[in-house]
Amino acid sequence: MNAPVAPTPHDAELQALARDEAFSMPIDDIDVSKPRLFQEDTVGHYFARLRRDDPVHFTENPFYGRFWSVTRYPDIMTVDTNHGIYSSDYTQGGIALWNAPSIEQRLHMFIAMDPPKHDEQRKAVSPIVAPHNLASLEPLIRERTARVLDELPRGEVFDWVPRVSIELTTLMLATLMDFPLEDRRLLTWWSDVATSVPEVDHLVESQEARLAELGKMLAYFSRLWNERVNSAPKNDLVSMLAHNPATRNMGPLELMGNLVLLIVGGNDTTRNSMSGGVLAFHRHPDQWAKLKANPALIDSTVPEIIRWQTPLPMMRRTALRDVELGGKKILQGDKVVMWYLSGNRDEAVIERADDFVIDRARPRQHLSFGFGIHRCVGNRLAELQLKILWEEILKRFEVIEVMGPPKRVLSNFVRGISSLPVRIPG
Repeated sequence: MNAPVAPTPHDAELQALARDEAFSMPIDDIDVSKPRLFQEDTVGHYFARLRRDDPVHFTENPFYGRFWSVTRYPDIMTVDTNHGIYSSDYTQGGIALWNAPSIEQRLHMFIAMDPPKHDEQRKAVSPIVAPHNLASLEPLIRERTARVLDELPRGEVFDWVPRVSIELTTLMLATLMDFPLEDRRLLTWWSDVATSVPEVDHLVESQEARLAELGKMLAYFSRLWNERVNSAPKNDLVSMLAHNPATRNMGPLELMGNLVLLIVGGNDTTRNSMSGGVLAFHRHPDQWAKLKANPALIDSTVPEIIRWQTPLPMMRRTALRDVELGGKKILQGDKVVMWYLSGNRDEAVIERADDFVIDRARPRQHLSFGFGIHRCVGNRLAELQLKILWEEILKRFEVIEVMGPPKRVLSNFVRGISSLPVRIPG
């Protein structure tokens, strides 16, 4: 058995310093787009300051340009449900804070489209998460989850992220796409590359290198596409795209974009919620005791994990005309950033919003899936995977001990955990 690693407490000193800085600096100096704040998990203090003092906050950043940060729950809902004013379309810049200067470098995906094209392409893949299809997937998800958990070591430290979170989500994504299981970790790599900003995280060396990696993804899937388009329709995402009139004749950039959307959407939310849930229970042991005493609380635990983690902390829109929001004049063409992570911590709407509370009266009152026409198409599948995971954990483990601090992703677009050392007592 490996020597146990002493648990590292949450860095209270770093949090205290960040809070002091957030509430003492001039309001105009606050820039919540800095990826370092997410990697250090200190951005919440700056969001709290903005919600209190400047909920629709203007920033001019040398890399991202000028943008408005929307930090309160009701204002985020206003933006997210008014696609006629606030556009997602890639021709306007898309959904990420940084947008490539040329149309050719932007990912053409239906989440970065406005109606009617958005609606037509979204409908092409929505059958994958129809209730009858989820019911048919449940036994497979449970069998795989049980197997992965049964293979975990006891009494020694291991990394939860690759052993559980990545393995389970990648297996599921490969199944949804009928993707060769032996190559499934390519899906994780492509997801990470797709959400990478090379100038920030240096995962790849440049935007050109990023597009080259995504080109490899496109080449791989093009082979699968050609097989599916010439065969009878099947119940997988590639076949659905290949046979639907709205998506059958997509060009290379549009196919690449929609593949990225499906890979990231099927990967990041669930993967980081699987890791975030372990961390949440570690920091709130009273809630773990509550769940063990009443396993029926899993139904409200799952959306609370997704709220508390908020795996995708933001989405960007572009104003199609001059508009007023929160007393501020937003100009046509301005970037408007909905900080879902901040809305999920809005005490004016969610009681004890900073706490992890598994028996909330309204557990689905969160913004992690978005609202309006762009609400996450796979939200019920993500919840099903998490529900099964925690049901199977409860059957097996008295506790999952977190043995050190999480390693977080350097990103303001994905609130990701890349490593989480844990131990399951033998």
